[in-house]
Amino acid sequence: MRPHGSPGALEKRRHKAIELSRKGKQTIEIAHLVGATRRTIRRWKALYRQKGSGGLKAIPAPGRPIRLSIEQRDELEQILMQGARATGYDTDLWTCPRVAEVIRRRFAVRYHVDHIGRLLHSLGWSPQRPQRRAMERDEQKVQSWMKGRWVRIKKNEKAPSTSGIS
Repeated sequence: MRPHGSPGALEKRRHKAIELSRKGKQTIEIAHLVGATRRTIRRWKALYRQKGSGGLKAIPAPGRPIRLSIEQRDELEQILMQGARATGYDTDLWTCPRVAEVIRRRFAVRYHVDHIGRLLHSLGWSPQRPQRRAMERDEQKVQSWMKGRWVRIKKNEKAPSTSGIS
């Protein structure tokens, strides 16, 4: 399984392991310090002996390249933080179609709606369901009821039996 990190960061890790090896560190100690297995460290050493620094070069991650640059992703996150109303929608609810539309308008990049969830997850966002509340709801009356009547109802409630006999 490929470890997490950019190809450049992983390459630095391999070079650090070789440097530690040159300083006389043991394979098990190097593995612990760089967060790899002993087998991996031995493989990196062999690559370095065979090909030199070229054997430790970063290999680009397979798969389709990302469509939004890091800067664009940061900007998208700022847009999302401002809320959907700031972008022109009537509610503050972000939906995948809305996010896809914002990306298309702002960055001229098209994403399929089904992929937006994965994109948002990669940005650290998680799906949320809005709480449904009646438009006629009066928060002051609800709080008053909770502090007054609800407390009295809870006090009059019978405590459950602890003896286990019904």
